[in-house]
Amino acid sequence: MAAFGAFERMMAFRYLRARRQEGFISVIAWFSLLGIALGVATLIIVMAVMNGFRAELLGRIVGLNGHLTIYAQQGAFTEFDAVAGRVRRVADVLSAAPLVEGQVLATANGVSSGAMVRGMRPADLRARRLIADNLRAGTWEDFDGDEVVAIGSRMAQRFRLAIGDQITLISPQGNVTAFGTTPRMRAYRVAAVFEVGMFEYDSSFVYMPMPAAQIFFRLGAGVTGVEVMVRDPDRLAPMRRAIGEAAGTDVRLFDWQQANASFFGALQVERNVMFLILTLIILVAAFNIISSLIMLVKDKSRDIAILRTMGAARGSILRIFLMAGASVGAIGTIAGLVLGVAFCANIETIRQWLQSLMGWQLFPAEIYFLSRMPAKMDPVEVAYVVAMALTLSFLATLYPSWRAARLDPVEALRHE
Repeated sequence: MAAFGAFERMMAFRYLRARRQEGFISVIAWFSLLGIALGVATLIIVMAVMNGFRAELLGRIVGLNGHLTIYAQQGAFTEFDAVAGRVRRVADVLSAAPLVEGQVLATANGVSSGAMVRGMRPADLRARRLIADNLRAGTWEDFDGDEVVAIGSRMAQRFRLAIGDQITLISPQGNVTAFGTTPRMRAYRVAAVFEVGMFEYDSSFVYMPMPAAQIFFRLGAGVTGVEVMVRDPDRLAPMRRAIGEAAGTDVRLFDWQQANASFFGALQVERNVMFLILTLIILVAAFNIISSLIMLVKDKSRDIAILRTMGAARGSILRIFLMAGASVGAIGTIAGLVLGVAFCANIETIRQWLQSLMGWQLFPAEIYFLSRMPAKMDPVEVAYVVAMALTLSFLATLYPSWRAARLDPVEALRHE
C-alpha cells in the first residue's frame, strides 16, 4: 500500500462505495467478492477433505495390514522367525510379525457373512496401536488360547454378539471323508471387540491367536507371511532391496502401494480434477471484477476527465482503479480463507448438525469407508490457493485500469 498515495486510496474506496445511481455496479462488485470468497473457501475445504481422506485411509490401511508382507514362494512359510529376526535389524524397520491369514464364512444368530481371519501372536497384536488403543469391549488379557477371537464393532452389531458369545467360522477348505467333502467349522468365543473407524475392517475382520489360526487353517508350524512395519511408509520403495536381502531369496515381497495402487491413484486423480474444476469459480469471479471495473470506468469517465484536467497523472488514475479492483479480490480472498479454515476446523460438527437437520446421512461409512469426515489442511496448499486468488484478482484489474488511465479527458467531457 506504500506505493499508493493517500489521494489514490481515498478515491479508490470512494468509488467502491456505491451511490444510488451506481447501485448496479456495486452489486456486481459484491458478487465478485462473494464469488472469490466462496471459491477460495471451497478450494481450501475440498483440498483439506481430500488430504484428510487419504491420510485417514492410509493410516488405517497400513496401520492394520502392515506396510510390507513377506511371503514364501510356495506353500506355508516355516522359517518365519529367522526371517523376521533378520528383517528387524534393517534400518528404519519398526517390527516384523508372523501372520496367518485366510477367508472364512462367519455365522452367528442366524446371520452369515464373509470374513477375513488374521492370526497373530497376542503380543504382536497389542503392539498394533490402531487396534490396541481402540478396544470397545473385553480385554486383551482374555485374548489367549485356542477358542477366542476379537471382532470389529460393526460385525458385533450386525451379528448381535457381545463378549462371551459364540461365533462360528467355516473354512472354504473342507474335510475329505468317505462320503465326500464336508465343511470344516469351529465355534469361537468373542473375547474382545475393537473399532478402528474404517467400515471394511470393523465389519469383516476377525483376529485370533496365531496357534489357533494355524490349527484352523491346517498350516502346522507354518504361517502365511511376515508383516513388516517401517518408520515412513511413503519412503518404503528405497527400503525394499534391503528388506529383500535380509529376508532371503526364497521369498516374495508385497507392499501396501502394490495392494492399493489403483485406489490411491484414483484418489489422486480425483483430487487434481476437483482442484481444476473449483479453480473455475475463482476465474469466473475474476471476470466479474473485470466487468464491474469496466462499467465503473465508463460510469466515472467524467470524473476521470476532471481529475486529469486538475493535474492527476495517468499513473494516479491507473493506481486508483488497480486499488479498487484489487481490494475486492483481497477482501474476498481473506474472507474465503477465514471461512475455509473455520469450516475445516469444525467440519465434523457441521456434518452432525446437517445430518440431524435433514434426517439422512451425509457421509455413510458403508460408502466412504470412514466413520467420520476427515479434514487435514496443508499450509503450503492453503498459501498456494490464496496466492492464486490474489494473482487472478490483480490480473483482472489490469485492463480496466489501463483503459481508465488512457481515457482522453477532452473526448470524455465532449460526450457528456
